[in-house]
Amino acid sequence: MDPQVIRQPYQYARTPLAEPDWRRLPGWRDVTAAQWRDAQWQRTHCVKNPRQLRAVVGELLSDHFYRDLAADQAGFATMSMLLPPQMLNTMAPHARTDPHSFTEAFFADPVRRYMLPVRSDRHPHWPSHPKAERDSLHEAQMWVVEGLTHRYPTKVLAELVATCPQYCGHCTRMDLVGNSTPQVTKAKLVLRPAERREQMLDYLKRTPSVRDVVVSGGDLANVPWPQLESFLLRLLELSSVRDIRLASKAVVGLPQHWLQPQVVEGLARVAAVAARRSVNLAVHTHANHVQSVTPLVAEAARALLDAGVRDVRNQGVLMRGVNATPDDLLDLCFALQDEANILPYYFYLCDMIPNAEHWRTSVHEAQRLQDAIMGYLPGYATPRIVCDVPNVGKRWVHQAVAYDRERGLSYWTKNYRTELEVREATDADLDAVLDRRHPYYDPVDTLPEPGRRWWSEQSTASLRGMP
Repeated sequence: MDPQVIRQPYQYARTPLAEPDWRRLPGWRDVTAAQWRDAQWQRTHCVKNPRQLRAVVGELLSDHFYRDLAADQAGFATMSMLLPPQMLNTMAPHARTDPHSFTEAFFADPVRRYMLPVRSDRHPHWPSHPKAERDSLHEAQMWVVEGLTHRYPTKVLAELVATCPQYCGHCTRMDLVGNSTPQVTKAKLVLRPAERREQMLDYLKRTPSVRDVVVSGGDLANVPWPQLESFLLRLLELSSVRDIRLASKAVVGLPQHWLQPQVVEGLARVAAVAARRSVNLAVHTHANHVQSVTPLVAEAARALLDAGVRDVRNQGVLMRGVNATPDDLLDLCFALQDEANILPYYFYLCDMIPNAEHWRTSVHEAQRLQDAIMGYLPGYATPRIVCDVPNVGKRWVHQAVAYDRERGLSYWTKNYRTELEVREATDADLDAVLDRRHPYYDPVDTLPEPGRRWWSEQSTASLRGMP
């Protein structure tokens, strides 16, 4: 049989990237290509509230949409609005520019669903899981100094800043990152940035078992480049550090930042030192849908690689209504791998933060999706779908050791002790750490009726103060 006519569950077709025409939006009709490529113009013209959105999109969106957005901001949003023009422009890129068609396409748009949530997106009965927490991964509890999470034996997370160039509705660090909302008064970093960096470097000097440092936030694109370069060069002086990963969604949301000559030249200096010292320097970004992968994103990724970064990798989040189908995941992965030189790396299950149930997927659905994408991409570019289990860490979705699908309860083990456990446990407890089973919870609305009823009863009992 001719292989061209074999029907497959997913049909690969190489698709060139395209930058949506920003001039289709009334507020940007006179914006030049030079302005669009300018990082400062992008930052200055971010959309921060419904009034500013209306100034860009105008009557293409109905009053109903603006009311829905305002209701979400007032009653449910855990992140304040902050949308760079680059990111907003990838929403409804092919919609007809009449109000009815554009509003319909904008409501349904997958990028809009996680970057600009509205009230009607949220689940009407279970907006939050009963076990949801603001710092769902307990990262702050594992700070060894402010902003430095020592969660894994050989790895740390360094949060240099608590802001981003854009705010995602599903942000796992919603307790710390961004401005407060009516629902969430944000935690605050107390130390001055320079003092925080000094304390981080001091801890790493004293802890040679750490070989891998993820430098994040917030987003590194919000750290002034001279400060970031200085920190990275001092990090590279530590012979124990062998991997440095720079986390920035701005490669996708504000690629103009990573195309600035000052940034590219500075990164090249850092990469040259890393190469001389045989340290693996990589950039991790965050794309969740193929629409957000544009020629400017590919250009930024190429600039990073040309500067000497070993890899640019993508860590997406699996979300209903955004990418939770085999076709959506594979379309995104092929755009990243084939067109943008970005390696598909991880897709995380959306974390159990408040008001996120409409995004979250069940473990068994994630397992099915992992099975469905196998065999299409090269092995090294086939992303792993992982569950970030509280008190455990990243686990492949097939690693659950027990799973009650009726109640959506999965159980997970780990093969190391966290810094928090070492600080708080007795020697006897430490011996038992590796035998513990830690629970994770599927979204209630995905459960069969007996499971939903059980959770309703648990929630009622909790409200009454019953054990």
